[in-house]
Parts: sequence; structure tokens; C-alpha cells
Amino acid sequence: MGGIVHQGESRPPATVASGESGGKKRARRVRVLAIASSGGHWVQLMRLRPAFEGCDMVYVTAQSNPREDLGGAKLYRIIDANRWNKGRLARLAPRVLWLLLKERPDVIVSTGAAPGALAVIFGRLIGARTLWVDSIANAERLSMSGKLVRKWATLTLSQWPDVAAAEGVAYRGAVL
Repeated sequence: MGGIVHQGESRPPATVASGESGGKKRARRVRVLAIASSGGHWVQLMRLRPAFEGCDMVYVTAQSNPREDLGGAKLYRIIDANRWNKGRLARLAPRVLWLLLKERPDVIVSTGAAPGALAVIFGRLIGARTLWVDSIANAERLSMSGKLVRKWATLTLSQWPDVAAAEGVAYRGAVL
């Protein structure tokens, strides 16, 4: 997964080594699964799209009517769930796991909440690199989901430098 491209820059597509072909390794595009709940979580994930340029993208959301142009990327809609609705969480978990096994992403990126937390945890179990970007709404402490997934995530980011320092996670700027 590459960094954000600034206006006027160009870069080659993000690639990873693939299987052997006649003794040579072939490169393939990095497969990124980007997942978020609805509302602000989805909006923040959409603001990260330039960082995925050159990647093979799969989006997963609980947003009822995503209006963004995803440039031909796959889009899966899922139910939303939270800690207060255990029945929905129980239905969501196998769906998220099935999507990960079906799509086999190299990288999983989430801005939250429960669907993203499940994807980060399951993603690490299948060998994917994972990135958790805690919501900008969490200006005083890491979200509950962020605290849960930070031990699973390859990288956990807060959008607030003071929160990042206090919680022992990284700060790379704000999405919004």
C-alpha cells in the first residue's frame, strides 16, 4: 500500500511478489480491503482513497447508500452492529470472516467501528497486514474498538497527537 499521492506526483502501482513463473517471481497489485461502519467512519475511510491508488480495492461498509464513485472497485454491504446488540454482532462476525477468506486481502484498513474491529482481528489470523485509523471524533482517548484492536493491528493510528502519545499508538495526521 502506497502513501498519499500529492497533486502532480505519479507513482507505479503498489505490488507484491507473486508465485513463481518459469523461475521468475511475478508482481501483482496489492489487494486492500477497506472496511468501515456507516456515517463518519465511512466518510473518513473515503477520505483515505488517494492512499490506495494503484491497489486492487475491495470496500466493505454498513453505509446504506454509498454515493462515492469507487472507480470500479468491489463493494460489499454488511449489517451494522455494536457492543449493545450481541445478536447483530453474532451475525456480522461470520460474514466479515467469509469476506476476508473470499477476497484474501494483503492489507486491511479500517476507520471503525465493530465491522472494522472484526476485520482487523480476523485479518491478522489469516496473515494480512492491518491498519486501524481511530475516528477523529475520539479527541480525548482511543475508542473502545481502537483499544481492543491495537494488539491485533499491524499499525494503530490516532488522528490526535495527544491521544496517540497517551495511548501508545502512532500519529500521522488527521483525515478530515
